[in-house]
Amino acid sequence: MLSRVAQLGVVESPIDEALGRVLAADVVSTEVVPAFANSAMDGFAVRSRDTSPGAELTVITTIAAGAVSDLVIGPGQAARIMTGAPLPAGADAVVMVELTEVSADRVRLADGVDAGRSVRPAGDDIRIGDLVLAAGCELTPAAIAAAATVGRRTLGVVRQATVGVFSTGDELVDSDLELAPGQIRDSNRHALLALVRQAGAVAVDLGLVADDPDAIATALVGGAARCDAIVTSGGVSMGDFDYVKVVLDRLGEMRWMQIAIKPAKPLAFGTIPDRGRDVPVFGLPGNPVSSQVSFELFARPALRLMMGHRFPDRQRLRAVAIDGFGRAVDGKMHFVRVRMSQGADGRFEVGSSGRQGSHHSLAMAAAEGLAVLGDGDGVAPGGLVDVIPLG
Repeated sequence: MLSRVAQLGVVESPIDEALGRVLAADVVSTEVVPAFANSAMDGFAVRSRDTSPGAELTVITTIAAGAVSDLVIGPGQAARIMTGAPLPAGADAVVMVELTEVSADRVRLADGVDAGRSVRPAGDDIRIGDLVLAAGCELTPAAIAAAATVGRRTLGVVRQATVGVFSTGDELVDSDLELAPGQIRDSNRHALLALVRQAGAVAVDLGLVADDPDAIATALVGGAARCDAIVTSGGVSMGDFDYVKVVLDRLGEMRWMQIAIKPAKPLAFGTIPDRGRDVPVFGLPGNPVSSQVSFELFARPALRLMMGHRFPDRQRLRAVAIDGFGRAVDGKMHFVRVRMSQGADGRFEVGSSGRQGSHHSLAMAAAEGLAVLGDGDGVAPGGLVDVIPLG
């Protein structure tokens, strides 16, 4: 699946809208930071050779942040200075205010200081030509701050994927009215739209689609024209009314899979053409838990890769199984919905979030992670287990 999705193009984004996006080109500084030597704290700018325990200096000016003084600090003189203010000429150190006693225009020092004390030299952080941010990095708040520090107000980033989502099934309804016999409220579409947004993409609601080949074809073709990818739920199993796979086979190049996992065994993936490009389609199963788990395992990494993320999978961690997780040998990998906590020793601990059927939505809602159980007898209480945190 990952080999079949292509990275999207580059757009210029205001830095305040770039959080979580992937940087497309290196950011190299064209200026020094800080631009001038400045005080690292509130205190007094002095000549270090004039300082000693008990020395008294004459305060000749006050320099606030953003102000510049044209006075030169001479022998026996000092300037009151605020954090970030430019160091005046003649001074080579700052004595922090907590180590002084002030009376009128005189300041008495508790101790001497060396040259450079509490001074941030020009270029101490960034110099001209320094690599500030490397292409391919995910833009964090700190990265955005670094870009702003060197004067960048826009950044070239990989475009967000626009992802269409629809659910299939004649039994589905999307309302708060009383259900008629045989009807089920559609939850998958709302969950998948939220998961798409959580992955950093733009979600497009393509609605509910009936179990009708023509309706499904219309939704797919229309979705491909509007979106970079499509996520569907339902219609990918082996039933007589599972039309999604029939239509996708007709429209594009699809592969139907039975994945050796529990839940979320049935899966479809492929592409359909649209104006010279291939739009990936993720056909997820219709059971609520199965659709969410299969999105996490397959669709989310692919969408993240399309948006330039170098490590598209969620990070895994090792945790202690509080009560243990028993399972049968069935040739499948199991993904158990779990709650997570932290023990007194600092290690993560996990326990079941509830019943584990593919239709048990409450346990999925309570889950904070997926415990990964390879084929076998499971994990005994106190044993270690890999966990995929959710969120």
